[in-house]
Amino acid sequence: MDYEKVLKDFEEFLQNYPLDFEGFHPYFQKAFWEMLLNGGKRFRPALLLAVVESYAPVLLKNAFLPALALECLHTYSLIHDDLPCMDNADLRRGHPTLHKTYDITTATLVGDGLNTFSFYLLTQARLSPENKLKMIEVLSTNGGVGGMIIGQAMDCYFENQKLPLEKLYLIHLNKTAKLIATSLYMGGLVVNLDQKSLHNLYNFGITLGIFFQVRDDIIDCVHTQEEAGKTTQNDSYKNSYVNLLGLDGARDELKRLKETLLQEMEKFPEKLQQNLQWLLKKYFKDEI
Repeated sequence: MDYEKVLKDFEEFLQNYPLDFEGFHPYFQKAFWEMLLNGGKRFRPALLLAVVESYAPVLLKNAFLPALALECLHTYSLIHDDLPCMDNADLRRGHPTLHKTYDITTATLVGDGLNTFSFYLLTQARLSPENKLKMIEVLSTNGGVGGMIIGQAMDCYFENQKLPLEKLYLIHLNKTAKLIATSLYMGGLVVNLDQKSLHNLYNFGITLGIFFQVRDDIIDCVHTQEEAGKTTQNDSYKNSYVNLLGLDGARDELKRLKETLLQEMEKFPEKLQQNLQWLLKKYFKDEI
């Protein structure tokens, strides 16, 4: 499948991305890229590339830097999320978290660096100035105080306080869903889709993001950290879909979201449907 090869090419691009820092710090350059080299699902870049491959494969190489920007921003959020002041997690992507391998200062600064580096990558992309500016706008908004950051702030502030379901949805809309939606939207910008198509991609991404949050809440409850590749059993003091709906209720909600996504996918062009079905099949078929 062409799309599968695209993802392999992107992974090779990421693994071999040249970094050359000035200075004499003994390990910061290694630490800076370490969490990216440790793997991960590459889910957000894969969404962007699914859109580009389906509409304009000739533009795929132009899409690699925006895809890498997404992965850098997402990875920074994981590094900070794992810090002792937030989730205090020991394991991420099957490896010790960065503050465990090095120290809290290094992990904090690597996260800061990846955050800003993501926007540098966008400035270097082979795209029109208008599209680069729009990408910077949507990524900084949805990955910043207009999305992920305010979501994280609400999530942390309301620990040990039970919220109604509509407020839990608002937290995860911002914390998780908006960046996933932005990934699809940025793919649409690479191929110059019209505003209606961009809007449809973004809305699909919001539903997909909530699906993944519900799924993640269930995984935290039922999987070991070895199965998940990250610290689990970590949400008991948080507002989660399992804590509010119960495990069976969360599973019912996951099933409902899956059916909605399958229906919405049918509205997309056939090639995009194929790419998304291939990407999502393992998440849709998993029994958790």
